Amino acid sequence: MPPWDFLLIFLFLTVVLPWRGRMRIRQLLARPYVSSAERLTLYAATIIFQWLLVAVTAWRCWTRGVNAAQLGLGPFDGRPILLLSLAGTISLGILHWFNLRRIGHLSPELHGQLHEFAKRVLPRTSVEMLLYFALSLTAATCEEFLYRGFVMAALARLGWPLWIIVAASAAMFGLAHLYQGRGGVTSTCLLGLVFGWVRIAYGSLIPVMVWHAVVDVIAGIAGRRYLLPREQEPLSS
Repeated sequence: MPPWDFLLIFLFLTVVLPWRGRMRIRQLLARPYVSSAERLTLYAATIIFQWLLVAVTAWRCWTRGVNAAQLGLGPFDGRPILLLSLAGTISLGILHWFNLRRIGHLSPELHGQLHEFAKRVLPRTSVEMLLYFALSLTAATCEEFLYRGFVMAALARLGWPLWIIVAASAAMFGLAHLYQGRGGVTSTCLLGLVFGWVRIAYGSLIPVMVWHAVVDVIAGIAGRRYLLPREQEPLSS
């Protein structure tokens, strides 16, 4: 059984975080319009929230004697990590771009909620795009630390088999994206399985952090291009 503080973090990641994200998106979707100032506030609040959550989790890990190597932050061979990060960046970036392009060419009825989500959340101005990029880097760093770092390290200390550890972390990662609907949960969970095995194979969070950032950045760029209304004004500050 994990210590009480780890249990609280697990409870937060499994129940509170998915519920919070789901409720926030429902509120946004219920509104006919979201202003630029509201999107910037959403981005900034999410950045602050994620870093605070990571700070608390890192503090409890340090208190419990979980070291950097166990969290996937320890020493590693730089060349394989760099090559893996680059290869994954190119592959995931191309696949994600063309998938969003394919979805964008469908009628709105076939991807209605995703279309409505994009209209309210994706960046539209240059200022929004800059803060969205900061959010993408934050999400990549913080979420990989939480799900592929903390969760996997905490479960490994319990002696769980590797396949269960990877599956559990991927399931929690998928639940965190409940606000994206069933399709988002499924695709994120599958991505989490791949990320989990890569983290184990290379003992590092760096490749999956880079890949995660690429997926989110591409979502902002290609999503804005293919999912937002055609009448939208050109990118401007």
